[in-house]
Amino acid sequence: MDLEVFVATHRGEWDRLAALLDRGRRLAPAETDELVELYRRVSTHLSMLRSSSPDPVLLTRLSTLVARARAGVTGTSTPTWREVSRFLTVGFPAVVYRARYWALAVGVGFLLLSASVATWVARSPSVQASIATPAQIRELVDTEFERYYSAHPAAAFAAQVWTNNAWVAAAALAFGVALGVPVLYLLWQNALNVGVAAGLMAANGKLPIFFGLVLPHGMLELSAVFVASGLGLRLGWTVIDPGRRPRALALASEGRATLSAALGLAGVLAVSGAIEAFVTPSPLPTFARVAVGVAAVSAFVGYVGWFGSRAVRAGETGDLPAEDREQPAPMR
Repeated sequence: MDLEVFVATHRGEWDRLAALLDRGRRLAPAETDELVELYRRVSTHLSMLRSSSPDPVLLTRLSTLVARARAGVTGTSTPTWREVSRFLTVGFPAVVYRARYWALAVGVGFLLLSASVATWVARSPSVQASIATPAQIRELVDTEFERYYSAHPAAAFAAQVWTNNAWVAAAALAFGVALGVPVLYLLWQNALNVGVAAGLMAANGKLPIFFGLVLPHGMLELSAVFVASGLGLRLGWTVIDPGRRPRALALASEGRATLSAALGLAGVLAVSGAIEAFVTPSPLPTFARVAVGVAAVSAFVGYVGWFGSRAVRAGETGDLPAEDREQPAPMR
């Protein structure tokens, strides 16, 4: 790091932060927002200087400035509602929209594999026999499959389903950095499970019951899993082909955007979990329950399409705002 260049670059921000702090609580709303942003930036500057600068005078000045700013921010209402709004209308939909073709490819592959397995199981008595005994299969298709959705109190079941699915989505997102291989294995296992269940139900004339119980929540749930897996695979591809950016920079940017999507997908999965707990086992006619699922997944696709396309056209990637990223030190 060239200390003189660094100081010259950021002195104006330090002086502006000091000026805002000197004014105490007589700040306009816009100035309060500026104070919070400058506090974050100067904190980053101090961290960088502590690891590379031997200048005690400069370190003392910035340490004092950051301490004062921290006290000021603590006594100030940080506009978190703006951050939440930005995440919901810009960040999250931009991340999902940019990965839409990856998610679509994952969804098509998953459904084709599940359908192939289901057809194989349904048409092969020997395969069915290798899965379970005839009595066990009869118990599954006649009672256990349907009872699964109503065996526990709805609220507790919704929480359980949401927790499980959120972990699956988070794993798909996080494991993408390992070149996407664990993500493919995760998808393979889930596609096999769906295909085996569908095949056993079809072989015993219960396929309408299968779809009537799976579709209401499954359309939205699987959409979230496809998105998470698509994002994970996209992240893995970034390791292989970072494009025009340096690999470390590309991976950091895409990694931040990918992991930030976990929060949004957790919300989507909470909705699908609620549908699975309260709508799927309800006495509503099958067409009404499926209609709820169609409405939910249509709302999600429309939300991503509308807000995501606008955000991407505006140049958003879903990464953190520039002021919240670690700032590289200026070099000669």
